[in-house]
Amino acid sequence: MRRKELYEKVFACFEREMPEAESELHFRNPYELLVAVMLSAQCTDKRVNLVTPALFERYPDPFALAEAEVAEIFGHIRSVSYPNSKSAHLSGMAKRLVADFGGEVPHTLEELTSLPGVGRKTANVVMAVAFNQARMAVDTHVFRVSARIGLTRGAKTPLETEKQLVGYLAEDKLGQAHHWLLLHGRYVCTARKPHCGQCFLTPYCAYYKRETGREAIDMTSPSVVPNRL
Repeated sequence: MRRKELYEKVFACFEREMPEAESELHFRNPYELLVAVMLSAQCTDKRVNLVTPALFERYPDPFALAEAEVAEIFGHIRSVSYPNSKSAHLSGMAKRLVADFGGEVPHTLEELTSLPGVGRKTANVVMAVAFNQARMAVDTHVFRVSARIGLTRGAKTPLETEKQLVGYLAEDKLGQAHHWLLLHGRYVCTARKPHCGQCFLTPYCAYYKRETGREAIDMTSPSVVPNRL
C-alpha cells in the first residue's frame, strides 16, 4: 500500500471512530492552555487538571503569575512531575509575557519558543488549539503511534516525525490528527503493551502485521470484517 493511501485509510478510520477528538486539558484562554501544556510534560492530563483550578484562581493572568515567587508557584504544583523546574519555567514564562508581549500569549513559533520552558511541541499545541493554526504537535504518543502504524518511516526525532506527518496530511486536518494520534496512544496503542484486540487500525498497522505475521487486510473486500469496522 502506498503511503498516501495508508494515510487516507488510517485517518478515515479516526474520523469515523473518534469524530470529537480534542484536548483533555481544562483551560479557558490561551494563557491557561499554555500553563497547562507546560505542566503536562511527562505528566498526565488528569493530574494537571487537578492542579490548575487552584493555580488559575491564585494567578488568573500572566501579570499575577509574574509577581509570584518561584517557591509559591511550587506550592501549587508540587504534585506534578518535575515541579522544581516547572515552577521556575512558569515564573520565567510569565515575566517574559509581561515584559515582551504585554501579557498576551504570542501566535508564532519563534515568539512562543522564546519563552522559558516552551519547546516546539508546546508551541505547536498552543498555536493549533488556542489559535486554530495548521500545526502538528509531536509528543511521545504521536511519535510512537505514527511509527508503529507506518505513517512515519525512519524518523528518529519529533521534528522528523512532524515533517513526515505534515507532508502527507491536509493542513485543515493537522490539529485534529494530533489529538487522534495522541489519544490513540494514550488509551489503545500504549507504550508497553498495545491493546491490538481493541484497535480499529489493525488492518493497516505495520506493528500488528509484524507481531502477528498477518498480511494487511484488503478493506475493499465485502468478506472482511475487521475489529470494530
